[in-house]
Amino acid sequence: MAQRLIVIGGDAAGMSAASQARRRRGRDDLEITVFERGHFTSYSACGIPYWISGLVSGPEALIARDPETFRTEYAMDVRMRHEVTTIDLERREVVARDLDGGGEVRERFDELMYATGAVPVKPGWAATDAGGVFGMQTLDDGAALREWLDAEPRPRRAVVVGGGYIGVEIAEALIQRGLSVTLVEAGTQPMSTVDPDMGELVAEAMRGLGITIRAGLPVTGLEERDGRVSAVVTAEGPMPTDVVVLGLGVRPNSALAAAAGLPIGTTGGVRVDRRMRVPGMPGIWAAGDCVETLHRVSGMPVHVPLGTHANKQGRVAGINIGGGYATFAGVIGTAVTKVCDLEVGRTGLREGEAEAAGFDFVSVIAESTNRAGYYPGARPMTVKLIAERPNGRLLGAQIVGWSEAAKRIDALAVALWNGMTVDDMTALDLGYAPPYAPVWDPVLIAARKAVDALSALDR
Repeated sequence: MAQRLIVIGGDAAGMSAASQARRRRGRDDLEITVFERGHFTSYSACGIPYWISGLVSGPEALIARDPETFRTEYAMDVRMRHEVTTIDLERREVVARDLDGGGEVRERFDELMYATGAVPVKPGWAATDAGGVFGMQTLDDGAALREWLDAEPRPRRAVVVGGGYIGVEIAEALIQRGLSVTLVEAGTQPMSTVDPDMGELVAEAMRGLGITIRAGLPVTGLEERDGRVSAVVTAEGPMPTDVVVLGLGVRPNSALAAAAGLPIGTTGGVRVDRRMRVPGMPGIWAAGDCVETLHRVSGMPVHVPLGTHANKQGRVAGINIGGGYATFAGVIGTAVTKVCDLEVGRTGLREGEAEAAGFDFVSVIAESTNRAGYYPGARPMTVKLIAERPNGRLLGAQIVGWSEAAKRIDALAVALWNGMTVDDMTALDLGYAPPYAPVWDPVLIAARKAVDALSALDR
């Protein structure tokens, strides 16, 4: 008799797991049922800002595989617009609600893949029925914002609340659509995923695009008129607007797991081991933005919601469900983004995180250029390294610059992943040609500067 795999969540982690399990176990050996509450499977949420701006078409361009592909080519029972409301571990079954047709269904399982993703942080003041207020988590969210921007009367003013990746990228997208944009951030600066000195470079670039930044200013409410949002309320008074986009971050979508008795970690994510198994619960797996994972540098559990991790974790779970053996080695927090042509990359620990983890460290900032100085198009690049004292082990890195900047973070991520010291890094054999790098690459210049700083402190 075939075993039954139930997958809760039809995006990156869930469908990666289901696909890997299918490749390893035949149709007669494993039945796979997927419950997805939205309208789409396997899509790139990271591409939504570029759909909003008009840079890419969508939503079709952002979908890797649609439900019908999984049904026909992978022999999966994919049930769209079905939300799982109960996991009964004792009876080994789930209860799902049909969001469009009504009614409930019950399905038993032998293996359960929990891949519910993350949910946007939405404070109480954002709870409103007024039109023009949007989260930005799913393709459905992107479609709703696009419809609002294209409808009459056309919005002219926008307020983006929150200066993380999605807030910064949506602010740029709205500027490109011709709106007047204000970004409101409760913290001291946007892009808090990098240190303040590097974040200020990002803020300067945003202001250069025409984005107004109001930092250190919490939002306390919304005003509406005729059923539409009309202003964002702050301690300094209301900001008139025609559309509000919330970019306040996300948290693990773990409420259903907690209600079922699955262990929840300190970050709010489901606890899993290196094989993506839920500890102490045979046949229960979890992956993606709903889980917490190990940070390889700090050794602490973290919640880092990125599609790269979700796909890898789902693949690991699927291999194991399919009878193979695979592990997920943890994360170091590598990420890149852009503001117009300015590129931003980071990996490892920021200064505050290194301090919280108990490291003694030194930080250096190196200024260079993305190409040979004499080559047309050479522009500034700033590299920041954080190295442990006294051994010089790399703990974190950040880069802000123009073309060829962001992907340089990958060289630093590899060094960090493999425990290299900044002294080791000064000898790295990196590619050189005037159109792509000066003879001393910015990574090498920063590593040398870190070695010098460590030597000066130890004298």
